[in-house]
Amino acid sequence: MWKRIISITFLLCLFSTTAFAHTATVQTGGESKYKAVRLTPEIYNAANSDLSDLLIKDSKGENVPYFINSGFHTDREGRETYPMELINSYTKDNSFYFDYKLAAAMERDTVATSIEVATDSMNFAKAVDVYGSYDNLNWDFVQNDKLYIIDDKSKLIIELNKPQKYTYYRFKLSNNLEKLSFNAVNLIYSTKVSEKNYFIESLIPTFHIEEKDKTTLIKIDGLKNLRLYDVTIDTDSMFKRIVSAPLGSEKEIYNLSLNGISYNDTTLPLDRQISQDETYVITIVNNDDKPINIKGVTVCYYADEMVFEGKAGESYTIDFGADATKTAPVYDIERYKDEILKGKIDEAAISAISYDSEKEKPSEVDSKVIFNIVVIGIAVLLGGLILFHLRRNKNSI
Repeated sequence: MWKRIISITFLLCLFSTTAFAHTATVQTGGESKYKAVRLTPEIYNAANSDLSDLLIKDSKGENVPYFINSGFHTDREGRETYPMELINSYTKDNSFYFDYKLAAAMERDTVATSIEVATDSMNFAKAVDVYGSYDNLNWDFVQNDKLYIIDDKSKLIIELNKPQKYTYYRFKLSNNLEKLSFNAVNLIYSTKVSEKNYFIESLIPTFHIEEKDKTTLIKIDGLKNLRLYDVTIDTDSMFKRIVSAPLGSEKEIYNLSLNGISYNDTTLPLDRQISQDETYVITIVNNDDKPINIKGVTVCYYADEMVFEGKAGESYTIDFGADATKTAPVYDIERYKDEILKGKIDEAAISAISYDSEKEKPSEVDSKVIFNIVVIGIAVLLGGLILFHLRRNKNSI
C-alpha cells in the first residue's frame, strides 16, 4: 500500500513540475568562447517574473552555466582647455623661473588635471618644479616632473597628481642653458565618466480598443513580465489629452498642426513598470471629445541577455516556465562576469520556441495556482489513505 502511495505522490509531483515547461532553440555562431542570446517577449511572458526558472541546456541535456546581462558600459571623455599667459620670467640662484596666469578671468574656480606646453626647442630634457598660487604672492609647491624632446620621443604634458584650482602657475628649472621657451601653456581639465547603457528593444503588440465613461482604454497583449520603457501611440487625429498607465504614470500627449507647423508627442514613459497581467491597459481621457483614431501602438522595453560558454554550431536550448516556485541557479560564471564582458562575445539568436501546452502560449493559467492545487490534492489523498489504513487496522483488532 505504501509503495503505491509513494508512486502516486511521485507521479503527481513530477506532473506538477514539468507540465508547463517550454523550450527555446538557440542558434550560435562565431569563434568567441562566450555567447550571448537576447531574451524575447515570449520568454518573458511565460517565465517567472525574476527569470529564476531559466535554464540553458546543451545537446546532451546537461545544464550550461550562465549569467544575466542587462546592458553595457561606455566611457565618455571630456576635455576643457584654459590658455595661460606668461607674466614673468627671471633667473634666481642658478634657477630659471616662468610665471603664468590664466589668460581670461573666470567666474568660477578653474580645475586642472594637467598642464600642456608647446615649444619649438629640440633635444632637451628638463626637470621642472611646479608651483601654484591664487594671488601671485604666496606660492605652494605642487609637484615635480620632466619635460623633454629627444629624437622622436617627447613628453610635453605634466599630469597633476590631483586636480588643482590655482589661478597662477610657476615653472622652476634648475638652469636654462638650452634657452628653453614655451610657445603656449594650457591648463587641461579631463574627465572620464562611465555610463551604464541598457538593452532596449521595441515591439508592435496586438491590442484592442474599448470606449468607457469618456475614456479610451487601449488593452495591449503580450507585455507580461516585461520591464517597460515607454509606449507610443500612432494616430492621425489632432488632439491634446491626458494619458495614463497603471502604477501612476501620467502625461499630457498631443498631436497638433497649427499655422502650418506640426507639434507632436504621443509617447508615455513607463519607468520600468512591470505588467503582472496578460493585458496592459493604457487610458486616454477624452472628456467630451470624440475618441482619437488609434492606428497602432509601439512598446519599448528593457531586454536581458543570457551569457554562457558555448561552441559555434552546437545545439542549445533555453528551458523556461517549468516551476513558478524555483529559485535562480547559482553559477561560478557570475563571479567573473565583469572580465567576460570586457572581451568579445558572439551574438546568438532564438530561432524557435516550443510550448509544452498550447493553453500555455503564453501562460494563461497561473502555474503557482496549479502547483498549490496539486499539493492540496496530494495532501488530501495521503490523509484519506492514512485514515483508511488506521480504520482497517482498528477493525482487524
